[in-house]
Amino acid sequence: MKFHKEGYVSLAVVVLFAFIINAIADYYMAPQLVKWLIYAISAFLIIVVLQFFRSPTKHVVPDESIVLCPADGKVVVIEEVEETEYFKEKRLQVSVFMSPINVHVNRNPVSGVVSYFKYHPGKFLVAWHPKSSTENERTTVVVRNASGVEFLFRQIAGALARRIVWYVKENDKVTQGDEFGFIKFGSRVDIFLPLGTEINVKIGDKVIGGKTIIAKLS
Repeated sequence: MKFHKEGYVSLAVVVLFAFIINAIADYYMAPQLVKWLIYAISAFLIIVVLQFFRSPTKHVVPDESIVLCPADGKVVVIEEVEETEYFKEKRLQVSVFMSPINVHVNRNPVSGVVSYFKYHPGKFLVAWHPKSSTENERTTVVVRNASGVEFLFRQIAGALARRIVWYVKENDKVTQGDEFGFIKFGSRVDIFLPLGTEINVKIGDKVIGGKTIIAKLS
């Protein structure tokens, strides 16, 4: 387990805050009970940041016959929808909701070349809202695998998530299981698959990014 680079600033701010309030309590000789309360709050904040930005090491053997889950969380949507941004036709949508206690690293569900990328500024509706996929701040990534099949996936900001980070751009070669981004605090990732794809999860399943098989390809 390692600490993700996106958390360096947050950890520094929390540690500095904890140092300052502890120093103030010591300087003004606060009652012992108050000091212990401040110590407890400081430790809690540091632990929260450490767990939120944890980044488990994943060893993924790329497999073109499967689609891996792009994020840790819970499956909240499996349905046939009209994808209006890129494909402009029906696709199977699978959505994973990431709560604040989940690992927030986003991983490539397939290997291939990024054929499309776009960042969309937008609203901050709760991540499970039906319109969050099209109205919230988000990124859209399309990857074409070696067989020429394209897969679209989106990072979607939630009510708390105010920063989406991405590490890919058009024409980049990406490898299944490698990081393609990070979202701070509760959020959601959607993936759009070709019709007829065999879905390997169901609503309510807890899934792990870079490990759980979302779908199997024919």
